[in-house]
Amino acid sequence: MNVSAPPVHALPVLVESRRRLREVREGLRAEGRVVAFVPTMGALHEGHRVLIRHARERADAVIVSIFLNPRQFRPGEDFDRYPRTLDTDLEICRAEGVDVVFAPDRDEMYPHEPWVTVEPGPMADVLEGERRPGHFNGVLLVVLKLFNSVLPDIAMFGEKDAQQLAVIRRMVTDLDVPVAIEAVPTVRDGDGLALSSRNAHLSPAERDSALSLVRALRAGQAESERGPRAVLEAGRRVLEDAAALDPPVKTDYLELVEPHTFESVTAEATGPAVLAVAATVGITRLIDNVHVVLGGAPPAGGPAGDGA
Repeated sequence: MNVSAPPVHALPVLVESRRRLREVREGLRAEGRVVAFVPTMGALHEGHRVLIRHARERADAVIVSIFLNPRQFRPGEDFDRYPRTLDTDLEICRAEGVDVVFAPDRDEMYPHEPWVTVEPGPMADVLEGERRPGHFNGVLLVVLKLFNSVLPDIAMFGEKDAQQLAVIRRMVTDLDVPVAIEAVPTVRDGDGLALSSRNAHLSPAERDSALSLVRALRAGQAESERGPRAVLEAGRRVLEDAAALDPPVKTDYLELVEPHTFESVTAEATGPAVLAVAATVGITRLIDNVHVVLGGAPPAGGPAGDGA
């Protein structure tokens, strides 16, 4: 797939209301254009650029949303300090050939307190859902509202947020939402750190410590032929050493789960699995994951998405 950047052209259409978005979307539909959608919370980086490039290859028109969704943040999390860079985001969208940017404010997306929400089910009881109660309820609510506003044919999501991707896929399947969900491999910097808007909060020393996450994943992935126990033991050894770094890495979890349900794999499991990690460095919480094939050779190229 060719995902090279397009020529620079005029700024995309900026839409701030759902009413105006419906008008624009009806025009695209009347033209018979296939629409791909890239939902974001802003603070766009190279990972978002890759999502947009994949969207352009799959559709005739690309719509990007920029909305920092308050309902997926718990009290005390980093909603207030999450980067807000709309002008820069619009320049990136222009450079990447985006047709429409939907950038609503909070009152536009939530004109009143919603009584009807989306229950994410048992996948929200583990890993991120266990540590951040209500997080996936907020994610699914805003994603469904965005789908109903944009009416995309295809929606692109990054594999870095693997649990989120799995929950959204399940919602689309269970609720018969007419959109195809496509996953794009995790994009990493040259040192292996998964790209994230939160990386901007890391000092140079904290970034060095944060590289322990990808080292732990690579160590576990390299043991995939030996089974679940060896995978977890290898990854945990790296994270135990990382706890002694300056600054230290405070591990939240390192778990090996089934890729569609996010249930923990059994000790005898073979086949595809996801090795997921979450940790805090300084005041910044980071997540990452890799695909492994238990009982078989590790996937070529190291952690999922290397080089994407």
